[in-house]
Amino acid sequence: MTTTATTLDDTELKGRHRTMWASGNYPRMVETFLLPLGPQLVDACGITAGTRVLDVASGTGNAALPAAARGAHVTASDLTPELLEAGRRRAGDAGLQLEWRQADAEHLPFADASYDVVMSSIGVMFAPHHQQAADELVRVCRPGGTIGVLSWTPEGQIGALFRTMKPFAPPPPPGAQAAPLWGSEEHLQGLFGGRVEFSTLRREVLEITAFDEAAGFARHVTDCYGPTIAARANAAGEGREAELDAALEEFCSEWDRGGGGRARFETEYLVAVGTRR
Repeated sequence: MTTTATTLDDTELKGRHRTMWASGNYPRMVETFLLPLGPQLVDACGITAGTRVLDVASGTGNAALPAAARGAHVTASDLTPELLEAGRRRAGDAGLQLEWRQADAEHLPFADASYDVVMSSIGVMFAPHHQQAADELVRVCRPGGTIGVLSWTPEGQIGALFRTMKPFAPPPPPGAQAAPLWGSEEHLQGLFGGRVEFSTLRREVLEITAFDEAAGFARHVTDCYGPTIAARANAAGEGREAELDAALEEFCSEWDRGGGGRARFETEYLVAVGTRR
């Protein structure tokens, strides 16, 4: 395949990703139950006033905003302009100053070794080509700087959600890897290949209690979450929409830990923080 053809294919792929993440209402999903994750990563990275921070695949700034609140000099980058705009509004409401840049995590438009901390909270894991994204995180972080990534685990609830949706979703493009692999310690070690010395590899659980009943989670991701919306659109084209809806309801019942009362989900993620060699 020629370089031009490869570039066109990548441009088309990233265009589909932008469209997917702009669909639904991901900012509402963040506000409903994802807010605790950003401060967790900021704490783990030890961000303080004056630190130069790049938040990759920042979305609405769930990690970038608490970093800026500490006085860090923060750049929030994301592929999807609609999410960046939602982040700008959040920053304005909070009286925070930071830079917002549209950027592809696999081709970051930043100079080598230009940040003290490079981080991503459930963001870079969704870049389709994991090695390219990992290489970019390393490239823009200064030697001795910090790289921090918070990712859903393959074994946890969101990993199971993606397995539930996979039979209904469009086939992945060549070379793309499953997002929850970033939540595997072994996979991370392979991606960074000794270039990052990890001091933290810790699994934690996000408790989700935002829904009265388990099926509320299914309705929420169907309405708000780009990957679920894309899977449902593909299923509808195959006449399997009701089948996916039933699979999502069964998934929610299986993962509900509420014991018959208000729904409660325990959603596992991996916090990985290390020093760039």
